[in-house]
Amino acid sequence: MRGLFFLFILTFCLHASTLHLATSSNPARLNPLLATDSSSAEIAGFLFNGLVKFDKDSKEIIADLAEKFYFLDETHLVFELRKNVLWHDGEKFSAKDVLFTYQTLISDKIASPYSSDFRFVKNVKILDDFKIEVEYKKPYFKALETWMMGILPEHLLKNEKNLMSSSFNTHPIGTGAYKLKRLEYSKNIELAAFDDYFEGRPKIDTISFHVISDSMTRFLMLKSSELDIGSVEPFVYERQLQKEFFEKFNIYEKISLSYTYLGFNLRLKKFQDPKVRKALSLAIDRQELVDILFLGHAKVCTGPFLPGTLAFNPDVKAPKQNIEEAKRLLNAAGYDEKHPFEFEIVTSNASSIRPYAAEILQYQLKKIGVIVKLRVMEWQAFLNMVVFPHNFDAVLLGWGLSPTPDPYVFWHSDSDKKGGFNLVGYHNKKMDKMIEKSQAIIDKKQLGKLCREMFAIIAEDNPYLFLYIPNSITAVNKDIKNIEPALGGIWHNYIQWEKN
Repeated sequence: MRGLFFLFILTFCLHASTLHLATSSNPARLNPLLATDSSSAEIAGFLFNGLVKFDKDSKEIIADLAEKFYFLDETHLVFELRKNVLWHDGEKFSAKDVLFTYQTLISDKIASPYSSDFRFVKNVKILDDFKIEVEYKKPYFKALETWMMGILPEHLLKNEKNLMSSSFNTHPIGTGAYKLKRLEYSKNIELAAFDDYFEGRPKIDTISFHVISDSMTRFLMLKSSELDIGSVEPFVYERQLQKEFFEKFNIYEKISLSYTYLGFNLRLKKFQDPKVRKALSLAIDRQELVDILFLGHAKVCTGPFLPGTLAFNPDVKAPKQNIEEAKRLLNAAGYDEKHPFEFEIVTSNASSIRPYAAEILQYQLKKIGVIVKLRVMEWQAFLNMVVFPHNFDAVLLGWGLSPTPDPYVFWHSDSDKKGGFNLVGYHNKKMDKMIEKSQAIIDKKQLGKLCREMFAIIAEDNPYLFLYIPNSITAVNKDIKNIEPALGGIWHNYIQWEKN
């Protein structure tokens, strides 16, 4: 009998599979309500579920923790919840958890930029243990997408006094396909397959995130198969990969749902003159940035909403570099060779591209006499000491966007607050009114028309210099089976993946 037991253990160990990934920084909080950095959000995505999610092409909204959902009318939404969902500690998921998550988000107990998504909710009512009715104050175009927010366990957190500093943020319990097994800062975050996951146990036993800030180290680990999946920089893809690499890895490339921008702190007097911001914009050659940094694997960004969405305005073109006009505008604003315009660009080394982009911007702006200082920081320090305290002249940063982004989150005056995503302090009363009007428009054509008007106004105001939209180039070890590429990427069916 003992022999059979040890044979079972040996067989399990031989067949246990681990997916090795990398993250560029330590996660700040593995709590979906508080996960504002990319590392936290990525890892929390394996640990928690929302009521709904996007389909594999990121076009339609489909069920997740909810088994069914439907509108009774334009302001009443019903979710019928799955009855076979367990939390990682074995407790049953129910409507109480949904109500608790909503009440937490709208309370003053936390500072979360995601709270604004729920500002039109009038009431959340439990109909029974597995049925919720949401009443909205008025029709809201993102009523369904709002409930993609990860749900928290009421039974564990109902008596938590301070969720912002709770141990739950580093020892999370979710409903997701994986549960947290080990969290070693600056080293390794390990997730274990959840045996009782409602869609079936994932076929890969463990996901191991290696915390590696240096992009070259990440690439070398990928190249040596110490990582199974990794991003490949365009220069490396075009100039450094040999035949042997392509024999071991499949390449998946698509335009990313993200853009990079140079954001000005509009709370500072020197950036409040629109002539200055336009001068800085005209000094930039965006196509040169794309050509040097991406070798054709990116496109110039022209505004706040991405190509392929209803909100994108194709009539708005990127400004062409015009050195003489930029100098004229700076002179009109009171700057010249004796009194040059000066500012600092701060960015993070979490992106291997952005520090180089900052150097190119510094070089281009020098042509109009602007003096730019550069500062490159570790990601968490960048967020906590610079970005969220608004302690900067200008930040070189990026946004990952939903296919239906909510302009309120980034561009409404009310989002210029602690924990908000209006990081640059953009205030425009006309824009505020347009955003408020857009929230209640359900008709997609009407909404798209209004968003395209907002696109043009924001681009003209230059609160950001919109720079580029990178392609996502992902290398995947050929030992990983069952990957089905889709418009939304490769991750939609990850619980079906197998590793040889």
